[in-house]
Amino acid sequence: MRTYAPKASEIERKWFVVDAENLILGRMSTEVARILRGKHKPTFAPYLDCGDHVIIVNASKIVLTNEKAEKKLVHRHSGYPGGIKSQTYADLLSRQPEDTIRRTIRGMLPKNRLGAQMLTKLKVYAGPEHPHSAQQPETLVLKDAMAKA
Repeated sequence: MRTYAPKASEIERKWFVVDAENLILGRMSTEVARILRGKHKPTFAPYLDCGDHVIIVNASKIVLTNEKAEKKLVHRHSGYPGGIKSQTYADLLSRQPEDTIRRTIRGMLPKNRLGAQMLTKLKVYAGPEHPHSAQQPETLVLKDAMAKA
C-alpha cells in the first residue's frame, strides 16, 4: 500500500470564526494553531500549508489565568544595544488585543516561511464585527472547559 501525499492543488480551505469572549488565551491559541496548520485534516502533511482560515472576534475579552496578565512580560527588541522594551500582558491587551493573540499563535507555528504563510490565514478583530461574511465562515465552538468558570 502506498502512502498518500497531498498536492497543493488538492487542498480545500474552509473559514472558521472563533468568539474569544471569556476563553483562556493559551488554550484557545493551541486549537487555532492546530487548525491553521491543518492537523485536524486526514490529509495533513508537515511540508505543506494545508490549514484553514480562522477569524477571531472579541479579542479584547480574552482571559489569562493565575494573574498572568499582571505578572507575565512581553519583550520586544529594536536591534540596537539596550533596545529591549518590556510590558505586561495587561498593558498589551488594553492597547493592542489583536497583537496579543497573534503573537501567541505565531509562537505555536513553525519558525520558517511555511509558518509565516500559515499566519497570513489568521484574522483577529478586537470587537464582534468582521468583514469576512462573504466567505460564509463556520462558527467554531471550542470546548466549554476552555471558558473560565
